[in-house]
Amino acid sequence: MADPARARKLAVRIREVVASALERGVKDPRLGMVTVTEVRVTPDLVDATVFYTVYGDEDARRASAEALESARGLLRSQVGRATGVKVTPTLTFVHDRLPDDAKHLEDLISVARERDARLAEVRRDARPAGDEDPYRRPRTVDEDDEDEDLVDEFDEFDRVEELDADAGDALGGDAGAREAGASAGRQVYPASPGGDPTAGR
Repeated sequence: MADPARARKLAVRIREVVASALERGVKDPRLGMVTVTEVRVTPDLVDATVFYTVYGDEDARRASAEALESARGLLRSQVGRATGVKVTPTLTFVHDRLPDDAKHLEDLISVARERDARLAEVRRDARPAGDEDPYRRPRTVDEDDEDEDLVDEFDEFDRVEELDADAGDALGGDAGAREAGASAGRQVYPASPGGDPTAGR
């Protein structure tokens, strides 16, 4: 098996021979403006893949592909004479889509740039529908506001104590009995409806 360096060297030589033969030796009218872009040779030097591009539309590509297929034997014989290898590699022609894809990407980028330019032109005099700064910011509290908040909290606390006192008055005798029992050192339970609070002691 040949080393990769020799395969690369042979690929370069095949590219030169095929490009020259297509320019001067092939007289097929179907052959368009063909450019050989790259040649890849297998490590055993048996097969060579020739990548090419064609200037023109899809019909020109199809016609050129047919012309290359017809001239494959002629091109291989010229490669054998020019390289002097023991076994002339077989030639396989493949249309190289890389330049076409690159051009397509360039076209897409150009369209995107034009759209960005139009959008920037529209936005130049535009104003936001809401606030200019829609994001929330931390609220700053002044010292006077803090004092007012403390006063409000104390007022709420006083109202809660008043509610507790009112609730104790509403309990009536049961609350008084509990307080009297607590002062005497014994437990007093609330009376059941119609019963005696001291029953069962």
